[in-house]
Amino acid sequence: MAKKKLDPMDIAAEQRAKEQAEVEQAFLKGMTTLRDLIAPSSLEIHSSHFRIGTKYGRTMYIYGYPRELYTGWLSGLINIDQVLDISMFIYPVETEVVLNNLRKKVTQLEADMAISSEKGKTRDPAREAALQDAEELRDQLQVGAERFFRYGLYVTIYADSLEELGFVQHSLETLFGQQLVYSKTASSQQEQGLNSTVPQMTDQLQIRRNMNTGAISTSFPFTSADLTQEKGVLYGINMHNNGLVIFDRFSLENANMVVFAKSGAGKSFTVKLEALRSMMMGADILIIDPENEYQKLSDAVGGSYIRLSLSSDTRINPFDLPKVIDSEEADDALRANLVTLHGLLRLMLGGTQVTAAGQAMSALTPAEEADLDQGLIDTYARAGITSDPLTHNSTPPTISDLYDTLLHMGGTGPALAQRLRKYTSGTFAGIFSQQSNIDINNTMVVFNIRDLEDELRPVAMYIVLSHIWNITRTIQRKRMLIVDEAWQLMKYDDSANFLFSLAKRARKYFLGLTTITQDVEDFMGSKMGRAIVANSSMQLLLKQSSSAVDVLGDVFKLTEEERKRLANFPVGQGLFFAGQNHVHVQIIASQTETGLITTNPQASILQQGQQSAR
Repeated sequence: MAKKKLDPMDIAAEQRAKEQAEVEQAFLKGMTTLRDLIAPSSLEIHSSHFRIGTKYGRTMYIYGYPRELYTGWLSGLINIDQVLDISMFIYPVETEVVLNNLRKKVTQLEADMAISSEKGKTRDPAREAALQDAEELRDQLQVGAERFFRYGLYVTIYADSLEELGFVQHSLETLFGQQLVYSKTASSQQEQGLNSTVPQMTDQLQIRRNMNTGAISTSFPFTSADLTQEKGVLYGINMHNNGLVIFDRFSLENANMVVFAKSGAGKSFTVKLEALRSMMMGADILIIDPENEYQKLSDAVGGSYIRLSLSSDTRINPFDLPKVIDSEEADDALRANLVTLHGLLRLMLGGTQVTAAGQAMSALTPAEEADLDQGLIDTYARAGITSDPLTHNSTPPTISDLYDTLLHMGGTGPALAQRLRKYTSGTFAGIFSQQSNIDINNTMVVFNIRDLEDELRPVAMYIVLSHIWNITRTIQRKRMLIVDEAWQLMKYDDSANFLFSLAKRARKYFLGLTTITQDVEDFMGSKMGRAIVANSSMQLLLKQSSSAVDVLGDVFKLTEEERKRLANFPVGQGLFFAGQNHVHVQIIASQTETGLITTNPQASILQQGQQSAR
């Protein structure tokens, strides 16, 4: 049987059809994959909003501006804690065209004003202002100092529900309204609005406003809550705009700072890093260290490390007087130290107790207070020290001298002496009952109180603070005082009051107080704790426990988004407040700095391994 011959044309056509089918299949497969990657599951367009997948969105446009715009007026919008897209369209206009239009506008305004004047009408301030602006702009355009533009600004907001979308829109309208900038929803143009704010460079809304170069420059979009100064220390990275947070705390109305964080969030690391860098800027550093965290740093910079314990040879006499030069302060030096000693002795004798009814009750009765006051005055007098400043250079008395005075006076004196005996010849004798033998004339001085008994710690912190305060008043220079675990002082009214007094008066003596605590609830629950925060121009909030977030949120007026972040910040991130500004900051340190200040055992081991490898 003869085989049928195949037509070469048919073979070629069949081959082409097969190849075309394979190409179309591959093309369709590729297009499907691309769509799956970039396209939403659905897109619904409504008159006042649109929906992309499960998200709702709405585009708004700006139609009204004030007479003058100021640099950074968009900062509030750019830094708001909401998801949004912002588009700006700027169209240059020929200067000749603008000059012709301005000439006509000026002529028209002058004619209108002349007609109104002839008719005896009162002057129109708005028309006069418009004429003045037009003439000024015409002059600047004429000499090339300004150019003219058409400017469009659109904002698309997103939310998970229509209710939330309305809330976000209200927030933006309020933000704009405060600056006399007015916005509207792009009604029945949501598709065009979406196309105008996605990154495809198409202005489908075409809602524009005339602006000159100066006004356009104020709309520069890359602005943020900025805490960068020409001088100061580097705190970290501004997470809003990746800028550097470089700040000089002594440039504020006071140089005080409070640091709140839960254990392990990086508060000590941050404070040590600031201290190390502040030393490079010429500041002296004084530290009260309750947990032996600062010794490594102190040794590295050649600082003085003073260990306070019942077995050490270190002595601090709370009866020391400051050697102040100011005549007015010299007159009050003895009186001020008597007040400080009253608070210290109340703390030594039991502190201020709180009754079941919530009332504060002093450890001393009124009669004991009076006898103690007289005993203190007599003790100084026996040492030759009176209210006369010329006597203040005499050797000061000690608690042992006060004990003898009380023991031999009438009234409640002998009973008070017996209560003080454990500090003079009893368990706690020696450390605070002899003449001072320390010298804090160093760029870094650390007072370690870790080895002191829990009962003696608040007393030691009080006495050390008092001693530092006397030195600060005697020799005034740029200093930072760091009080770690400050909640131990806030437990007692007398020590809390003293710390507040220090915070309030530190600015006058070029001293910056840094207060660190992890017990936020107790610290902020104290009236003095809140007062210390109010007298601190800088605050740093690192990661917090859930219970502390609400407390700090109310005090610092945090937004809901900031409250959420505060409980979930990674180690080393937080909210940094300085004056009226605050930013989300990431604390950064070099490898050398980290090796000096870290308290993380794993980091220390890793660093030692890297050094051994080198």
